[in-house]
Amino acid sequence: MLPQYRTVSGYGEAAFEIEKSRFIAYADRAETPEAAQRFIAAIRKKHWDATHNCAAYMCGERDETQKADDDGEPSGTAGKPILEVIKKMGLKDSVVVVTRYFGGIKLGAGGLIRAYGKSASVGLQAAGIIERRLFTPIAMAIDYGLYGKFEQELRLRGYRIMETQFGAAVTVIALEEAGQEERLEKMAADWSSGCAELMRRDAVYVDAPVNAQ
Repeated sequence: MLPQYRTVSGYGEAAFEIEKSRFIAYADRAETPEAAQRFIAAIRKKHWDATHNCAAYMCGERDETQKADDDGEPSGTAGKPILEVIKKMGLKDSVVVVTRYFGGIKLGAGGLIRAYGKSASVGLQAAGIIERRLFTPIAMAIDYGLYGKFEQELRLRGYRIMETQFGAAVTVIALEEAGQEERLEKMAADWSSGCAELMRRDAVYVDAPVNAQ
């Protein structure tokens, strides 16, 4: 699993007009080629009467799957510019479909490239860009008398408390950056004079919004 990466938050759409042609951009997260293809098929079904439904997607931890489709526009003027925007924004697991209703004025190759690139950009921004960072939940079982101290120490250091369970002991589950687990475990041992029972849980991604560039 990657320690961190950027992708879209979810579904988004945006529309605008260029030289009387209407462009509607749709974006979503797609973690597999099959998911991307389903999204593209759904938009094409929705806009079955459009002049073009051009698309691109990139999936995989190492961007293993990349595909662009001009859907009848001159080769390289639609799907590729969409894909290049996904790459330029540094996004993974993302799919974009740009629907065009021709308005009667030809844009030329350069105009099409700019129009589809702009469409992809506004569609992705409408979907929202997030950064996913990998964290390891660390469960710390402690006596009730240590609960206040642990909570204060964690918050002072900016740790996110995922959950607190109350039973025979208090179990505080906090998130530590993946690969840095020993840092929190050492502090927990110090705070409890070695009495805390520690357990690492399966790593999880935590999402945070970022400003698209």
